[in-house]
Amino acid sequence: MEHQEDWTDGHVARWLPVLPDLDPDVEGTVTRAKLLAQHLRRVREKSLVDFDLQRPEFDTLHALAGRHGRAVPSQLADDLNLAPPSVTARIDALVARGFVRRTPSATDRRRVDIELTEQGRAAWLGAMDILGDEEYRLLGALTADERRTLSDLLRRVMLAAEHPQTL
Repeated sequence: MEHQEDWTDGHVARWLPVLPDLDPDVEGTVTRAKLLAQHLRRVREKSLVDFDLQRPEFDTLHALAGRHGRAVPSQLADDLNLAPPSVTARIDALVARGFVRRTPSATDRRRVDIELTEQGRAAWLGAMDILGDEEYRLLGALTADERRTLSDLLRRVMLAAEHPQTL
């Protein structure tokens, strides 16, 4: 496959004369990762608009779906790294929209479970599908082996980020 230049190639070429010690592969990788994250964020935000979801609503539906559609408020608070009163406000708004419902716990009469409704699941999945389709489209430029290699390489970079050196 012939080498095509992207926007980042021009960016790196402009900066090399200014910063002669600049490693073009480091600058290219970091810039492309940043631009890719921005692109996917724009697609995600558009998908939320398309499904009339606010970001906190989507995040809460996503956390609930990740718990197989049923959780107690304290679990959602932990998943979302929020104080319980903030989660209660989110749940109230989602109940009002018909996206979740409160149901008595089957195991503890004092507890209330939050359950994803079909309408809530449909809104969450619809927003997810738009982003997922774009992720598959973009990574479809690579073979399965290349995707695996990219994932493995990014894992090594993220392990370094997750375990910073102490000075």
